[in-house]
Parts: sequence; C-alpha cells; structure tokens
Amino acid sequence: MKDLVQQISADAVRISGPDNLDELVEQAGDASVVLLGEASHGTSEFYTMRAEITKRLIERKGFRIVAVEGDWPACYEVNRYIKGQGKTAHHAEQALHAFTRWPTWMWANREVADLTRWLHSFNESRTGMDKAGFYGLDVYSLWESLDEIMSYLERTGSPDLEQARRAFDCFEPYRRDEQTYGVSASFFREDNCEQEVVELLNRMRTERHKQEEQGDEQALSAEINALVAVNAEQYYKAMVKGGPESWNIRDQHMTETLDILLRQYGKGAKAIVWEHNTHIGDARATDMAAEGMVNIGQLAREAYGMDEVFAIGFGTYEGTVIAGKQWGSPMERVTVPAALKGSWEEAMHNAGAFDKWLMLRGRDDVYGTVIPHRAIGVVYDPRYERYGNYVPSVMSERYDAFIHVERSKALEPLAGIPVEVY
Repeated sequence: MKDLVQQISADAVRISGPDNLDELVEQAGDASVVLLGEASHGTSEFYTMRAEITKRLIERKGFRIVAVEGDWPACYEVNRYIKGQGKTAHHAEQALHAFTRWPTWMWANREVADLTRWLHSFNESRTGMDKAGFYGLDVYSLWESLDEIMSYLERTGSPDLEQARRAFDCFEPYRRDEQTYGVSASFFREDNCEQEVVELLNRMRTERHKQEEQGDEQALSAEINALVAVNAEQYYKAMVKGGPESWNIRDQHMTETLDILLRQYGKGAKAIVWEHNTHIGDARATDMAAEGMVNIGQLAREAYGMDEVFAIGFGTYEGTVIAGKQWGSPMERVTVPAALKGSWEEAMHNAGAFDKWLMLRGRDDVYGTVIPHRAIGVVYDPRYERYGNYVPSVMSERYDAFIHVERSKALEPLAGIPVEVY
C-alpha cells in the first residue's frame, strides 16, 4: 500500500477548481464515447464535476449527445426543453419534474438543473443536429413508454395504433405493477406479452425509417420507447428469477440505445454517458465477470474499440450522500464514513487529503493489482458498508482515469422533495 500511495502522490493532479480538469478533457476528448461514472447516485461533487467535463467536451470537442442512467420518457422532456421544442416546460426545474419514478433525486436536483439551463443556453444559437441532446438509457419505464407510443401514434394518425393498443391491452391486467407481470409471465406462458411488444418495435422502426430524412426525433423517441417495452418485458421476467440475466438485459439495452443515438446524429457523432461506476467501469476488471455479468463499459469498448471509449471513475473518501434505507423509502441525507482500510479510496486519501484526478490508462505496472473500491447505491446503510459496498477492482483496466473527492456532500433535491437526515 505504501508504494501505491507514493505512486498516486507522484501522478495525481490536484483539483482546486474546474480549470484543473482541462488536461483531463483533452485526454478524453479524442474518443467518440466518454463514460462519466459516480460512486453513488446522491453526491453533489460527482454531478458538478461531470457537468464541468460535459460542458467542456461539448464546447471544445464537438460532443452533442448526453445520455444518462435515466428513463427515456422523462429525459426526453428535458431534451425537448433544452432544444426549445414544445411548450410543456418553461424553465429547467419544471422540465426535471418529469422525473417522478423513485429515486427522483437522481435527476430532479439542483446540480442537474444547472446543467439543464446551460444546455438550453448553448442550444439557443444552434440548429438541427448541432444542438446538444439529453437522453435516457435505462429500461425501467415500461408503462410510461407504452403511454408515449400511444400518444405519438394517436397524434400522427398512424395505422400502427392498433398494434400499440394490443400491446397496451396485454399489460393492462397487471395494473402497472412490474413485479406482478414478471411473476405471471415467468411461470405462466400464456400471460407473456413478448410477441406484442416485439411486433410493436418492428413497426416503430419502420415508422422511423420513413421519417429518417427529416431527422424526426419524435419517430426516434417512439422507436426507443418501443425498444424499452421489449427489453423491459424481458427484464422484469428475468428479475423475478434472480441471477445475472436481468442486469445484463439492462446494460445491453443501454448500449443498444447509445448506439441508436450515435447513428441518429450521424458520422463523427460523439456521446457523453453519465452512469454509476458499476455500469461504466469495465466489468471484466471486477468480480462481475466471474458472475457472468457485463456492463456498458465493457460492451462499448468491445463495440467501438479501446481508443474510442474513455471511462472516468469517481470516488470519495468520506462525506454525506442522498440515499434510501430500502427500495422506495423516503430519501435521506446519510453520513458516508471514512473509507475502509486497504481500499482504493484510502490510498487516494493517504496520497493527499484533497480532490485530485489520476490517469490510469496504460499504467498496469502500478495500478494493475486488485484492490477494494467503494460503490454506494440508491439503497445505502453505512453500518453494513464493509460487507457489500466494496468491489474488487483492477483500476487501470476498469477506468482510463479517476477523480477523487476528498470530502463530498449530498446533492440538493429540487424543492418540494423532503429529505431526512441520519
């Protein structure tokens, strides 16, 4: 550990302000896909630093896609707002109130509101595909995506509306309860809605092909909502069975959606992805691989090549975070204890008790051994942290670079969302 700490001390760049990230942006900006991680879904600095990197990649390196670990329908409302489309939202906070699914704080927060305002301002003087977009990659929004498809087909007078109604009617008996559908469809084959949503996706893809010359994002949105319906149907069936399949369905869906977006923006398109470290850090460099799990970090590298993907992990030594005690429970401001002895976070701390970033790409000689690396989810209890919150990782293989926040603070949910403290 002493040798590791000394090496980090020699290599790390101190972060005293956003300008200290410029060199990192230069290193990352030649890639087609930049993956920005986070060690939790509730830490302010992870969001603000990712925002500063994102702004610089957009302004200086031509990135136009911001794709996040969020539901497509809610993110598409933000996308419409920042592009000046529609009249549903008059300011950033109003657009972010589209995020109604727990955990709402992941995107309905002050930090994302600031970035949303910046994106809106950036786009005001631009047209067409030169505008930056904001999109959701996740798979959870089965019912919301079906609603959006129905609305789109009704609005356009499409003959595909009847197929959408058949898919919607198939799911209707489950009263928007994903677990009930998953249990029923997994054990009673006649309750399966797979055929209906696959046929709907095929029709939506044909629909978008007709609209392709106009670059119609409404048709794009309908296709991706149909893709969500297909993969969510598979996800909720796999979830009730346990094992790695549901995780893999989710990350494969994220990767497929990212690929559709890159193709939508055309030759030379460049994307920024915001997701948890467990998604963007190459799964092959962790114990996930032994469990048969893949993630977007691995899949993107395999699809586009190592040089076209740049992954930046994030972590903190101690501080506070927004999380819930259990799934669906009220959000709370939780104290994050000092990192576990012998962990990556402790080594970063011992190399200097300040924020810093570190280049890992090509440094297997010094950062290529297995070390515990902290991961905090939306459900978090620090009393049991040592038993499940540290992922054995080969850091030089998992990420291309790493940002360390010495003492972090919880993000700020938008007004009207109560936060408890423990």
